[in-house]
Amino acid sequence: MSQQERRPWIVGVSGASGTPFAASVLRGLLAAGESVDLVVSRASRLTLLDETGIAFRDAHWQEDLRSWLARGADGKPDTFRPDIDGVRHWAAGDLAAGPSSGSYPAKGMLIVPASTACVAGVALGLSKDLLQRAASVTLKERRKLVVVVRETPLSGQTLKQMVALDEAGAVVLPASPAFYAGATHIQDLVDFVAGRVLDAAGVPHQLYRRWEGELGGASRS
Repeated sequence: MSQQERRPWIVGVSGASGTPFAASVLRGLLAAGESVDLVVSRASRLTLLDETGIAFRDAHWQEDLRSWLARGADGKPDTFRPDIDGVRHWAAGDLAAGPSSGSYPAKGMLIVPASTACVAGVALGLSKDLLQRAASVTLKERRKLVVVVRETPLSGQTLKQMVALDEAGAVVLPASPAFYAGATHIQDLVDFVAGRVLDAAGVPHQLYRRWEGELGGASRS
């Protein structure tokens, strides 16, 4: 695919706990043949280091991303075999990057996980880094924006900001796993949330067992 034909999903990773959610969404997008533009915030690199031991470096982003996406939610390395050929990385501080402009071709943006600070920044249109700027561009261009909030409990101010995002056209999708899909492993719970994110984006996947109207179906499958 030429650069002119390429129309990626922008994936922003903020500093909230929940880097396995981001990894599962990224794997799902790539498995569906989607192109990805990745923005990893400065705060999220600290979270990623804490949760996985992986230091995400701009100069070695391909090596670090491959290690991250290969890791299971339980922390085991080499659980997956990710193909990252469809990924383009942009430094979070690069406000001249492609996704900072509405003329840059993109399908939409997924912020996963989204911290409350990220929610506030996007709701207020602060654009303090590329992640927030890309989200603002996504909203003004009327493209799909999915904000995967990962925080509990939620303050009244954050709830107001989430309502503001909803009114602006974003999909506010809390990282809330369900159990009707028959989860038996932490990866199943992570993949359920990732699957719901991809559902909101309209990207096909097979990350979780869908509800089919049969009580107890998961326990018999």
